[in-house]
Amino acid sequence: MPSDANPVPSHSLLERRLNDALPQTQCTRCGYPDCHAYATAMAIEGAPINQCPPGGAEGISRLAALTGRPIIPLNPVNGVEGPRRLAVIDENWCIGCTLCIKACPVDCIVGASKVMHTVIEDQCTGCELCIPACPVDCISLREVTPGATGWQAWSAQHAASARARYEFRAARLARDKQDQEARLAAKAAAKLEDLAAHSGIQDPAALAHKQSVVQAALARARAQRPEGAPRGAPNDESEHEPRPD
Repeated sequence: MPSDANPVPSHSLLERRLNDALPQTQCTRCGYPDCHAYATAMAIEGAPINQCPPGGAEGISRLAALTGRPIIPLNPVNGVEGPRRLAVIDENWCIGCTLCIKACPVDCIVGASKVMHTVIEDQCTGCELCIPACPVDCISLREVTPGATGWQAWSAQHAASARARYEFRAARLARDKQDQEARLAAKAAAKLEDLAAHSGIQDPAALAHKQSVVQAALARARAQRPEGAPRGAPNDESEHEPRPD
């Protein structure tokens, strides 16, 4: 039984401490979508502490100290501890498809559609997520810390910077999605105001039925949106509108 002088941290506090102890590469090799999700799983669901290859053995020791669990070897299913590596794009083969840009969790790849892309080396976490996204296999990895692995090849400054960029990217994508939903909602509202002109339906009964169907779809869409988020609407044009990235 822990003493009052050394209480067990609450789940929320433990979750924050565990997230702070992770390298923030956002590589998903732990089996979770990002470092924060892995920290949550360890704090609340009891997920194993040995699933982070970038953190390596030292990372497991840090997580063990926070959770009070025994130190165990890195699970080979999740990968192996290794040196820090950077993604490098072969400019001769890059076709400017932007898929690697969309896959990068820390926004360290710059470029535009049909224009050659490049990696900002001092921001790359070596997550490797851009490699399978590339359709022409023009991305490779270069070791930059030979002989140093895990936290010996990483630093608290690297982790803090990567985390800030990841969180900024997530906020930007959420904002872009809300903006797009707001635009689609405005289009849906405009069409509802003059449904006859937009649908070509002239029969009053058929028009009323169509209006009720559209209104029901809008209601379902609103019910699925988080509280306070812009109210979007299902719309065939949503798949064809360009998605900001």
